Amino acid sequence: MLHNNLHKNHSATHRSLLSGSSHHHQQGMTIWLFVLFAIALVITSVIISTFVYKHAYRKGYHDANKEAKILADGIEMNADGLKSIQLENEILKNEADTAKQERDITLNNLVELRKRIDELNITNLQLEQTVELYGKNIARQGGIPLQIIGAKIEPLPENAFEYRFDVLKLAKDGKARTLRPRLELLNSTSFVNIPVKPSSYDIAGVARIRGRFVMPDGFQPKQLRLKLKTGDERLEQLYNWRLGKRKNNMPLSLAEIPNTDQKPIK
Repeated sequence: MLHNNLHKNHSATHRSLLSGSSHHHQQGMTIWLFVLFAIALVITSVIISTFVYKHAYRKGYHDANKEAKILADGIEMNADGLKSIQLENEILKNEADTAKQERDITLNNLVELRKRIDELNITNLQLEQTVELYGKNIARQGGIPLQIIGAKIEPLPENAFEYRFDVLKLAKDGKARTLRPRLELLNSTSFVNIPVKPSSYDIAGVARIRGRFVMPDGFQPKQLRLKLKTGDERLEQLYNWRLGKRKNNMPLSLAEIPNTDQKPIK
């Protein structure tokens, strides 16, 4: 009995040990499978990560190269294009520097011009003051009677002519008078009135009568007559119609010389 029990206990113990060994063996296999699965996951992740990285790198490199190209006026620029742009920038910079220098020179000239204009204005005011003083002195001495101090007729394009008369008058009281001029063209048998605009002038010293007219077709003047009237004074002067040589630099149209010559007649 004892032997059988021992044998049974030994067998049970042996089965228990075998059972425990098998259990431990199964646990070990499970762990190794888990480890292998984890390693496989890691390897797979590495492969996927490498693939994604390479793909992303290629795409990023391509995009970077694409964005690195400069688009100017619809033309894709490369290194030579960039050099061309740099050269154009240098040219523009030089032009800007030149323009700045010219601007500085112009500003300096303007400053000098303003200075000269101010000096001329001062001189003009001084002359006007002197003339006024002389005028008052002459007026107190009886004034200056009506007289013509300059006369000139000059041919213009399109069969036109410009008349210029400088007339002097100073009343005894020094005040301005109204001067009314009249101009006529004469030949052997007839005459033509030339409209004078303006038709009247204020005169207290020198009045400059200026204007233009077109010669009537077929009319050949022999003389020009100027009639002046101011207050009770009247003056009439005849001029023979003699024109000098036509100027070499005569404009082709009156539009090129829109204004009359206001300079004093020498």
